[in-house]
Amino acid sequence: MTSTAHQWERFLDPNGVRPSLFLATMFITTFEILKDSFMDDVRSFYANGFDEHGATVSSDYQSKALSKNKSPLYASLEWLRENDAFDEEDLLVVERLKSIRNRLVHQLFAVVTGHVESRHEIQFDNLVKLLRKIGVWWVVNFEIPTNPAYDGQEIAEEGIVPGSVLMLQMLIQAASGSTELLELWRRRRANA
Repeated sequence: MTSTAHQWERFLDPNGVRPSLFLATMFITTFEILKDSFMDDVRSFYANGFDEHGATVSSDYQSKALSKNKSPLYASLEWLRENDAFDEEDLLVVERLKSIRNRLVHQLFAVVTGHVESRHEIQFDNLVKLLRKIGVWWVVNFEIPTNPAYDGQEIAEEGIVPGSVLMLQMLIQAASGSTELLELWRRRRANA
């Protein structure tokens, strides 16, 4: 089969295009969750109250976080690196994942139909590992120490499931066609 024929076959076959499209969009979605968690967590660290628009932040947010780079993403990443949430290796992984995300966003049709090669599916685990790493770091370094309910308790990091990872797992389950969580939610809502 010629390359063009193979691409048409892949494009027209629902059993080929559906998983390819699903994996590409899940990669993009997960990268956006990761990116938002970097920026939102750093911003929330400097939160000092609420107003009609949501959380307010102190001027320290600008001077101690955002001033590190013009980009809020890169400023947040630098803040996280300086606070030992990440190391240089992690930052290189973020750059690689960002490059893959950009290819998927700008060439989604070509990737899904096989016209452009992408190995995003083998990088998905790295994306989830970083999401988990940053989530666990926040729990261990900020949530547990500031919650008196955990005083004197030994917390195993392996047992921590950050909210962002839990939400991703739920999204993947629902997007995969499972209605188990929906039915559970409906039952609990009906019993409330």
